[in-house]
Amino acid sequence: MKTHFIAIGGSAMHNLAIALKDKGYQVTGSDDAIFEPSRTRLEKRGILPEELGWFPEKITSGLDAVILGMHAHQDNPELAKAKELGLKIYSYPEFLYEQSKNKTRVVIAGSHGKTTITSMILHVLNFHQKDVDYMVGAQLEGFDCMVKLTRENDFMVLEGDEYLSSPIDLRSKFLLYQPNIALMSGIAWDHINVFKTFDDYVDQFRKFVASITPGGILVYNEEDPEVVKVVENAENYFRKIPYHTPEYEIVNGKVHLKTEMGDVPLSVFGAHNLLNLEGARHICHTLGIMDEDFYEAIMSFKGASKRLEKVEREDQGILYKDFAHAPSKVKAAVKAFCEQFKNEKKYGFLELHTYSSLNPVFLEQYDHAMDGLEEAIVFYSEDALKIKRMEPISPDLIKEKFKNQNLKVFTNAEELHAYWETLDKTHGVYLMMSSGNFGGLDLTK
Repeated sequence: MKTHFIAIGGSAMHNLAIALKDKGYQVTGSDDAIFEPSRTRLEKRGILPEELGWFPEKITSGLDAVILGMHAHQDNPELAKAKELGLKIYSYPEFLYEQSKNKTRVVIAGSHGKTTITSMILHVLNFHQKDVDYMVGAQLEGFDCMVKLTRENDFMVLEGDEYLSSPIDLRSKFLLYQPNIALMSGIAWDHINVFKTFDDYVDQFRKFVASITPGGILVYNEEDPEVVKVVENAENYFRKIPYHTPEYEIVNGKVHLKTEMGDVPLSVFGAHNLLNLEGARHICHTLGIMDEDFYEAIMSFKGASKRLEKVEREDQGILYKDFAHAPSKVKAAVKAFCEQFKNEKKYGFLELHTYSSLNPVFLEQYDHAMDGLEEAIVFYSEDALKIKRMEPISPDLIKEKFKNQNLKVFTNAEELHAYWETLDKTHGVYLMMSSGNFGGLDLTK
C-alpha cells in the first residue's frame, strides 16, 4: 500500500508514518518544518523528505491513501492536487480507525489524564507480554514508537483526543474511533479557540459516549460531576463501570496503594495519578488482566514522558517537569506536588503560551491553581501575544485571575532566566509546568 503524509513531521504524524513503514507500507511525506526528534527518527527509517516544502508532483494517482496532518492548511498545494485526482484523503484518526476497524478498539478519553492512563495500560500489557496495537501521545520507557499497527493483533488501545481531526475535518478526533471499550477520565473546559463555550466542549464528550458500539463498555470517573452527568444522560446501550480514587498512604516519601492483597509501593505520586491508575486497572481487567497481575506490573511504572517526570540535574537538585498547562492539569499537578513534598520549600513555575491560556476570559479557570506553593512563578511572552495577534495582558491581571497576589510574573524570557540563575536548586523542590520550554530554559543545569 502506498501512503503519502502531508505534514509528516508532526509528533503524532511521524509516529504513524514509522508504524506504517514497519508494517511494510510504502511511505512518503512532505512538510515545511521538521524538528527533533521527528527529523532523526524519520531519517533513521529512510522516510525523511529530501527537502522541506510542498511538492504537488509527489501526489500521483498511484497513491492508495493521503494522510493529512493538522499542521497543513486548507490551501495546501499537495492537498489541492490530491482532491483534483480524487484520491482518498484521511485525517490521522480516520486512518487509525481504518487500520483498526476489524479489531476491538479501546479508547481513553478525557480533558486530563488520558495520556497517563493509556501509558499505564500499555505498560501493564507490555509487562505481561500481551501484544496489542496502540497509539499514545507520549514517549514511554520500553517503547520505540508510539504507534503500533499489525495485521495480527485483536486489540487496539487509542488515546482519544477531543481536538479537531484535520483542517478539512472539524470533528473531534475521538469521534472517529467508535470504541468497543471506552474510558472517560474527566471534563474541564479546554481548547477555547475551537470550543467557544463550555457546553460546546462538553457536547464533544456526549457525542463520544454516543459513539460507543452497542453493548460496549464505558469505564468512567465517578468523582467528576460533569462526567457523571454525561454518562447518566446517555441514551445508547453500554455497560457502565465507575471508578474512584483508591486508598493510599505516603511512607518515607513513597506512595503505597492499599489493596486487598496488601500494600503496593508505587513509583508515581499524586491523588490524580492514583485515580488514573484505578481507571487503568478497570480497563486492564476488561482485557483479561487480573488485579494481582496489574499491581505486579504497575509497581514499575515510572510515568509517561513529561507527566510529573523527574529531571536528572547535574547538581542533584529535585526537579519535576509536567506537561500541565490547562487549568485542571495545573491544579492536579500542584496538589500532587504539595502533598508529596510537605516538608520542603516548593517552587512552582507555569508557562502560559497556548491560545486558551492567554485568553483573559479563560484565565479565570486558573483561580487558586498555584496555591500551596511557597514560591509561585508565571511566565508568558509578550512576543507570543503579538504573534497570536492577541491583546496585551498585564501581570496584575494574571495575579487577579489566579487569585494570588504573591505570584511572581515574568513576561520576558531573559528576565525569567536571570531569576532562575539566582536560585540554589539544591535547596527546595521545583515543579516546572509547560507544554513549551520557558523560552529555552535548560532544566538540567
